Amino acid sequence: MCGIIGVLGKSEASPTIVETLRRLEYRGYDSAGIATLHNGEMHRRRAVGKLSELENVLAANPVEGLIGIGHTRWATHGAANETNAHPHKAGPVAVVHNGIIENFARLRDELVANGIVFETETDTEVVAQLCAYLMADGMSPVDAAGATIARLEGAFALAFMFEGEDDLLIAARRGSPLAIGHGDGEMFIGSDAMALGPMTNRITYLEEGDWAVLTRQNVTIYDALGNRANRELQLVNVDAVRVDKGNYRHFMAKEIHEQPSVMAVALSHYLTQDRENVQPPVSLDFSSYDRLVIVACGTAYLAANVAKYWFEQIARLPVEIDIASEFRYREPPLNGREGMIVISQSGETADTLAALKYATGKAARTLAIVNTPASSMEREADDTLQILAGPEIAVASTKAFTCQLSVLASLAILAARQRGVIDNTQEIALVQTLMSAPRLVSDAIAAENAIEAASRDLAKATDILFLGRGSLFPLALEGALKLKELSYIHAEGYPSGELKHGPIALIDDQVPVIVFAPSGDLFDKTVSNMEEVMARGGKILLVTDEKGAAEVSKGVWKTIIMPECDPLVAPMVYAIPAQLIAYHTAVEKGTDVDQPRNLAKSVTVE
Repeated sequence: MCGIIGVLGKSEASPTIVETLRRLEYRGYDSAGIATLHNGEMHRRRAVGKLSELENVLAANPVEGLIGIGHTRWATHGAANETNAHPHKAGPVAVVHNGIIENFARLRDELVANGIVFETETDTEVVAQLCAYLMADGMSPVDAAGATIARLEGAFALAFMFEGEDDLLIAARRGSPLAIGHGDGEMFIGSDAMALGPMTNRITYLEEGDWAVLTRQNVTIYDALGNRANRELQLVNVDAVRVDKGNYRHFMAKEIHEQPSVMAVALSHYLTQDRENVQPPVSLDFSSYDRLVIVACGTAYLAANVAKYWFEQIARLPVEIDIASEFRYREPPLNGREGMIVISQSGETADTLAALKYATGKAARTLAIVNTPASSMEREADDTLQILAGPEIAVASTKAFTCQLSVLASLAILAARQRGVIDNTQEIALVQTLMSAPRLVSDAIAAENAIEAASRDLAKATDILFLGRGSLFPLALEGALKLKELSYIHAEGYPSGELKHGPIALIDDQVPVIVFAPSGDLFDKTVSNMEEVMARGGKILLVTDEKGAAEVSKGVWKTIIMPECDPLVAPMVYAIPAQLIAYHTAVEKGTDVDQPRNLAKSVTVE
């Protein structure tokens, strides 16, 4: 995840910005930049590589000014070079940005048609160019920024600075966290409280859809509807935790809410600059494989199960899934024509690493999908892909899971193209569908209040069943796993059609049955399974979209509404209720959400 800092200070901004960017290095980055205003004029410096490279640039060519913005960038849209590094500038406007602008191509085409010339390969530049265009048309900086933000689609955090405006910064947050720091005659913007810690412990967290106008003396916050909003000012001990929780009660809650942002980063990293085709950073050739073997543990294993549906349905490539601890001791035969994929958040999971070592030299090629650079699996595998979820502190995996799904879905589309199953037009359509996932996940998070209310009743149960069909069956397994991990309630996940082959014996009025069932081709069959449960007094918690809810209302105990979505991205969207049900049920029961008993974040022993 990229890092943002903005300073409206009383002393030179540049040293403060650089020091704050250093506190954001944990997020990962490949370039950095800074822009300041001095006597109303903008000065910008950028560099590829570590912050030391930017410091060298600043030492050779310093910038002055009491106001400035800075950024650490992990390249997503556009290569990691100085031209694409932030801040981006257009006319009098400079912008730094985390996340993804889904409709950038449409906005760019509109601006190009009006004579605007673009300099970079990024989606961010369209934000600066649009704002500058509106200012040239007579709008004030505040009005132009507000109108620009209103035109944007996607998940993002933004900070704006304007030439000639030495006492103005504008911030916006939609799907990507952003905080405001209050000083004594100073104001600050940061990606989190850890970024703002050196300057202040008085923090206001922007809520979803907020945008804010900052001067040194005050801040005015507007909500997603354009109304003035009052947001709580909090005192934060930023040194009490390794990575700040923000205004969340637990790291897990924060990491659930970070998913739109980190998924956008992960997806962009695996696409071409025009976001029409899949292009991973390493050379892969799925056309040479007879089958895939995917091996993992825990939640990563369930991500592999979702990927099996994608690879087989989209790419027509057979997939074998195995739990790592079983794979290595089963000693399965490998004939040298299979691709081997291992998935691990840490890249250090002992059983998965052992399975990778077993396959080395036997499979045609090995690929590790991890979240930690320089891990053991990266050293062992032929190729490595990062999921770019950023640090995940809570033991129960959330954003790593959806980022794993994002990368795996991209690879399934790549495999389909390489194997000649889809043409370029079909690939573009699939990629566009995939790019909608961060927005849809953000919409799914909006159902949190309804999920929290349902969880208060679920917390009273001793047994809970989860059902799903197709690629939602692994989400039933994930929902059950999360609930067991966090709340210690016994839970099981089943394919909906398997219910009558045994599990239906467990049904009575004390066993809630949670059903993940988006409307679509499989919905009617799932309804039949639900009827079997309700006929036996079972309580159905139906997680579906508006269309599905309209088709099934009688007899359902509770309904949670998800956004309507394409089957390709449904597993990512329905991961959110799986996570939030477990989280809020555990909170209701009073268990240790971030560090549940008997569990560790990275299992480095057998």
